Amino acid sequence: MKLEDLAALQTAVQSLEHPGLAARLTNMVGKPIELIGDVLPASASNVIAIATSKSLEMALKVALRTMQGPPHAGSQRLHKALATASGAAGGAFGLAALPIELPVSTIIMLRSIADIARSEGENLSDPEAALSCVQVFALGGRPGSAADASETGYFAVRGMLAKSVTEAARFIAERGVIKEGGPVLVRFITQVASRFGVVVTQKVAAQTLPVIGALGGAGVNYAFIEHFQETAQGHFTVRRLERVYGKKVVRDEYERLAQHR
Repeated sequence: MKLEDLAALQTAVQSLEHPGLAARLTNMVGKPIELIGDVLPASASNVIAIATSKSLEMALKVALRTMQGPPHAGSQRLHKALATASGAAGGAFGLAALPIELPVSTIIMLRSIADIARSEGENLSDPEAALSCVQVFALGGRPGSAADASETGYFAVRGMLAKSVTEAARFIAERGVIKEGGPVLVRFITQVASRFGVVVTQKVAAQTLPVIGALGGAGVNYAFIEHFQETAQGHFTVRRLERVYGKKVVRDEYERLAQHR
């Protein structure tokens, strides 16, 4: 592997195996994220689950219909600004705003993820590549490096989603359109939502704190999108290198670098 590619892979490992959004939010609000979760009402889990699934369904439609074309200069900064603004609304109105704010934030993040994918050579007219953009929401929903890497590591999560991604891509390629409620697509969304929901819960809990409010809500959403941008950069760097060197070579080198972090 060329030195520049090895350096890119090392950066990808750092992005994909970092502790995650919880650590960022803990630093932001000054208390462990586990304690922050205690401020959520008992009904929050259902609201978050529904909002998460609906947001991903919308993201999937966007991914497959409107994300083709070259990335725009400065788009990453624009996406962060838009997500920060939507987070301010979420912080001001709390859990009640989630069904409106989360889909907006998710679509903004997806646009940012798509730009990163294209910059790493992905052809988003290919359903598999477009689905890989949505897959980032699951990859960014892992607990982090403190957990058992055999269950939550980057390649473990990709492996878990691989069959669903392949089947969903074939389903879309054969029909040419997204079919509402198609079982293959529902299964894919459900798998992604189970991990994305973990991060959404952390985000909502932080925004719900009385001391956070609208200003803090904007900061939480800034951390939210930055987390997924870094995950996307790592993911699509790995995929680019796999196209050059093959999956086994890249995975072996990735795992070697991960062990020596």
